[in-house]
Amino acid sequence: MKKFEYFTAPLLVHSTKEILDNFGQDGWELVQVVPGMNPENLVAYFKREIESK
Repeated sequence: MKKFEYFTAPLLVHSTKEILDNFGQDGWELVQVVPGMNPENLVAYFKREIESK
């Protein structure tokens, strides 16, 4: 069975692509984006598989 770890991060509207690219390069997969506390911020939920040792 695969196991995953999860992470949330603020996602600024003016630099969305750069933020998502950085997380993607680290192996994080975007799961969902939801509204943040103000209209210019979003919250991104990520997951990545935990490597079996």
